[in-house]
Amino acid sequence: MGLFDKIKGEFIDIVEWLDSSNDTIVWRFPRYQNEIKNGAKLTVRESQVAVFVNEGQIADVFQPGMYELTTQNLPILSTLKGWKYGFNSPFKAEVYFVNTKQFTNLKYGTKNPFMVRDAEFGPLRIRSFGSYNFRVTDAGKFLKEVAGTDHEVTTEEVADNLRNIVLTRFTDAVASSKIPVLDMASNLDEFSKIIKDKISEEFVEYGLTITKLLVENISLPPEVEAMLDKRTSMGIVGNLGAYSQFQAANAMETAAGNPNAGGIMGAGMGMGMGMGMGNQMANMYQNNQFNPQTGLQNQGPQGPPPPPPVSQWYFAVNGAQQGPYDENTFRSMIQSGAVKKETHVWKTGMAGWLQASQVPELANAFTMMPPPPPPVG
Repeated sequence: MGLFDKIKGEFIDIVEWLDSSNDTIVWRFPRYQNEIKNGAKLTVRESQVAVFVNEGQIADVFQPGMYELTTQNLPILSTLKGWKYGFNSPFKAEVYFVNTKQFTNLKYGTKNPFMVRDAEFGPLRIRSFGSYNFRVTDAGKFLKEVAGTDHEVTTEEVADNLRNIVLTRFTDAVASSKIPVLDMASNLDEFSKIIKDKISEEFVEYGLTITKLLVENISLPPEVEAMLDKRTSMGIVGNLGAYSQFQAANAMETAAGNPNAGGIMGAGMGMGMGMGMGNQMANMYQNNQFNPQTGLQNQGPQGPPPPPPVSQWYFAVNGAQQGPYDENTFRSMIQSGAVKKETHVWKTGMAGWLQASQVPELANAFTMMPPPPPPVG
């Protein structure tokens, strides 16, 4: 410090603070040996208060305005200094400017998931994040409880402590609310109000007022969300029996259009596979009481198993498919000669079309045929 600056700083004429930051809460006015002379000008701007501290003790607090420092507007400091008839020489005091504007958009978020007991899903781990706003409403208390003798205090220095208060009260509010996890998203406003009310008294202890708190999100772990998506999908499916029939129809269409399946054979096999899948799914839905809302299979009373499927036979004549025919009708057609040994036949389960005589279960039908009738005459 140069000689001129030293002399200038010894007797301060103007005490003021022009805040160029967005996050400074407290700023101590710099001066040489804390000397302020009688009649100095004090300027306190809007969203500020000025606090005079003498020998570690808070004296006078000035609200926004312009002041000439005399015994009339420094009553507490005058008492502490013993000025009964005014003062003429410079006096020593520390001047702290406290920012009373609203500090906004301070973030909070759970570092680790916390446990809640949900009536529908049981124990769950959830996370949350949001934001809050606050302002200093008692400058003297804030200096005593938080700032101390620090020459400058920013929001970053107090954010961790305030964030911990918010998170602790938030966890308690969620756990005691008994609101189902699936309904929490529709109750964010209620959570915000509950938490704000819970932490207001604790903020007052620091000379602060919380002006707004927003719970922006409550989320589940990724693996739980994945299972919830599956459950939601089952709910959208709805009637599983109808859905299985739709799937069976798609399977038949796919099989019929498969060039490797052999045209008619592919269509027949697709139909058989589709019907089989549809029957199995419908049977599971009806007999085992499948619940599409939960994706779980309830253990209900078990009925008798379904009867064995009836064989359905097809045969080809001049490249045209005939059928289907049940077992008895088909064997009658063999006896009548409508189906011969060389006739190509097929049913569900066969890999492809074969001559009737090459099908083991039909071969005996041809051996048991009666000989030709004797000639007439």
